Amino acid sequence: MSSAELDDLLSAAHDARARAYAPYSNFRVGAALDVGDGHVILGTNVENASYGLGICAERAAIAAAITAGFRTFHAIAVAGNEGALTSPCGACRQVLAEFNPEMIVVYTTPDGVARTTVAELLPHHFGPFV
Repeated sequence: MSSAELDDLLSAAHDARARAYAPYSNFRVGAALDVGDGHVILGTNVENASYGLGICAERAAIAAAITAGFRTFHAIAVAGNEGALTSPCGACRQVLAEFNPEMIVVYTTPDGVARTTVAELLPHHFGPFV
């Protein structure tokens, strides 16, 4: 993907972040998942009073994409609170690896933006076994 395309994907993640439901942590996260052919699926974190029942933006985007019939994912952008590191958590890294370990991951950091792949974030992931 070109830098301009990744910038657009990150902009979409910032837009999704505005819709996050994060009344407990106030840490809003948005994700934008490139599923190809110009389609982008958005996700946002959704917290719950029973903290373990919340869902991260990345997994919300994957679930929405699967529900919409997509199975091929090229890149994901993740945007969090201004100046905060928003690299995908371990659970999200494993879910992303299920679909494409070579997926490009762009995320915000205190110093700007980082770009890597799922495999670099989680080199010894499980599966996929399908």
